[in-house]
Amino acid sequence: MRTKAAVIREPGKQWEITELELDEPRQGEVRVKFAASGLCHSDEHLRTGDAGRLPMVGGHEGAGIVEAVGPSVTRVRPGDHVVCSFIPACGTCRYCSTGRQNLCDHGAEIGTGMLADGTFRFHDDDGTDLGGFCMLGTFSERAVVSEHSCVPVEDGIPLEIAALVGCGVPTGWGSAVYAAGVRAGETVVLFGAGGVGTNAVQGARYAGAAHVIVVDPVAFKRENARKFGATHTFATAGEAQEAVVELTRGQLADHAIITVGTLDSEVVAQATAITGKGAQITVTSMGKRDGNPLQFPADGGLVGWQRLIQGHLFGMCNPLNDIPRLLRLYRAGQLRLDELITRRYALDDVNQGYADLEAGHNIRGVIVHD
Repeated sequence: MRTKAAVIREPGKQWEITELELDEPRQGEVRVKFAASGLCHSDEHLRTGDAGRLPMVGGHEGAGIVEAVGPSVTRVRPGDHVVCSFIPACGTCRYCSTGRQNLCDHGAEIGTGMLADGTFRFHDDDGTDLGGFCMLGTFSERAVVSEHSCVPVEDGIPLEIAALVGCGVPTGWGSAVYAAGVRAGETVVLFGAGGVGTNAVQGARYAGAAHVIVVDPVAFKRENARKFGATHTFATAGEAQEAVVELTRGQLADHAIITVGTLDSEVVAQATAITGKGAQITVTSMGKRDGNPLQFPADGGLVGWQRLIQGHLFGMCNPLNDIPRLLRLYRAGQLRLDELITRRYALDDVNQGYADLEAGHNIRGVIVHD
């Protein structure tokens, strides 16, 4: 079968729209016809060379309809509407069976796109194998994925909305609710108000935070963050620091959550400075592959003030439980998803979509497949 897809072949190059050969699903695999795919910043790390094995079919945030299944598939059947979780969840490995599906052993090859039998399903005409990012490749009209990457959802959920809960929504929401463990009455400072950060705002408000403070240099993102529950927004960390001192009577923030596009030492230092005793710094962002090591002050900063540094994946969400849960919250009017989509693009316009993201014009762009 032929499928149209957006591919990164070399670091620093633009997305290439091409046609690839797609294998039929094998044991435990599913062919999905994608309806929509979110333009998440993590795919931009493919283009910069900071993630993934190239060449690679992009896209790890998508939803669609199951067209065909291979032998032994039990989770879904043809015709089912599914969200593809960027972390597979087998349900039986050590991590899944102890409530940590975001660490599922079957996610070991998300950077290569190789499936369980050690092979790939996308192929160039010259025979070159291509992986799908996060074992998916949702920047393709169709993909063959593990059934462990598929989460069935209700047919009544619009698929372009459902696509968002494959990565950005649970990662952001879970950053606050699960990874940070925000509690009622606390003060939370979020660095970065893009697609993930905006959902961290929603999560912090859902958890009952008294002050949800956003730091982002882009005015559009700061304004948008207020619509999703931010109580205060600032262009710089210095401005936010002054406000936090006043709001907390010098106690500083209980939480700093870092959701900027690219993690660096400067934002880590800012997050450390804005938090008080017993506070937590939650790191959601990815750094550059060859970036400098991050440093935390140990004398009086980390140890003396008993701060906790928490990294995480997928907001510590469990895909099989939390993807349907978040969609239920959406249907109940307790989670805003429609408003996350700033612009819709055809697959041919993927480069424009990422240009808009880098320019700060989008909270979440979405590719709508024909």
